[in-house]
Amino acid sequence: QVQLVESGGGLVQAGGSLRLSCALSGRTSSTYRMGWFRQAPGKEREFVAAARRSISWTYTYYGDSVEGRFTISRDNVKITVYLQMNSLKPEDTAVYYCALGSLGGSSQGIGDPRTYDYWGQGTQITVSS
Repeated sequence: QVQLVESGGGLVQAGGSLRLSCALSGRTSSTYRMGWFRQAPGKEREFVAAARRSISWTYTYYGDSVEGRFTISRDNVKITVYLQMNSLKPEDTAVYYCALGSLGGSSQGIGDPRTYDYWGQGTQITVSS
């Protein structure tokens, strides 16, 4: 059974940094995608970042609002994905979700939550001004 367990959320001041972790268990395929999405109250789920592994290569992708500030990385041994968030802004406040999809061999729909099959429980990030 696939499980995604997130950790690292919390409260931070604007300009600060946080790192989220998402540990994956129950998955053994060598090609997959893992992503981060966020959802603020009253808004749609927004793509934040993703990484996909196709054979031995890892590719990364970012949403426009976070590129240059956030970094996604993966530990393929621990099968954990991280989201390093720097220069946080109040508009980054949301519940952050990690997700796993099977389409590791393609970037198609990498920012579309419908292409992900499993989701974590979400972790709250609050950035104060």
